[in-house]
Amino acid sequence: MKQEALLETLFSLQDVSYQQMQRRLLPTLDPDTIIGVRTPELRRLAKEMENADAFLLQLPHRYFEENQLHSFVLERGKNFETTIGNVEAFLPFVDNWATCDQLSPRVFRKHRRELLPYVRRWIASDRPYTIRFGIGMLMSHYLDGDFDPAYPEWVAAVQNEDYYVKMMAAWYFATALAKQFDAVFPFLSEYRLDTWTHNKAIQKSVESYRIMPEQKEILKQYRVK
Repeated sequence: MKQEALLETLFSLQDVSYQQMQRRLLPTLDPDTIIGVRTPELRRLAKEMENADAFLLQLPHRYFEENQLHSFVLERGKNFETTIGNVEAFLPFVDNWATCDQLSPRVFRKHRRELLPYVRRWIASDRPYTIRFGIGMLMSHYLDGDFDPAYPEWVAAVQNEDYYVKMMAAWYFATALAKQFDAVFPFLSEYRLDTWTHNKAIQKSVESYRIMPEQKEILKQYRVK
């Protein structure tokens, strides 16, 4: 689909009330770049898109929905090498938390060993949404059977003051506490995180239904006032 035809399709699917909500949820974006197309419609377009490879080369995109569509096309990639290359090409242009968090290629689930070096490099990046994406991948794929105590060290070592990086780090530690409490708890009990991330991780943990009540009571004792 050529860009002109794609934009015509996207604007034909515009929902103005949804557009207004998205503008409130995405304060870092220029409001004029948000069309207001609901996610199910974008996923349908990604599934039906012809010549998707050509679309992936049309970087940078102007509209938020084009970036979302880009993520959903990458989500469907079946070849790891091709998909990882496309992800690497796209990450410098990811400019908001929603696109970052919805970029989750399914093929990564079957290639965790090959993915890991990329994850480590992304987390060490100086680009906020690349860091956030790397932490998100570490949270999605390496907190169960593939967990290693070294991985939370990578997240704790991040020194970036961007709100969306720090929020993802807190989310990572809250999720890690739910799945690997004994291994991750020392990061809180030894105050190895910055104060904001430390307290936010505890807040998210206390709000989580996946953490046991007795664990929540322990964590509450480590809040920094």
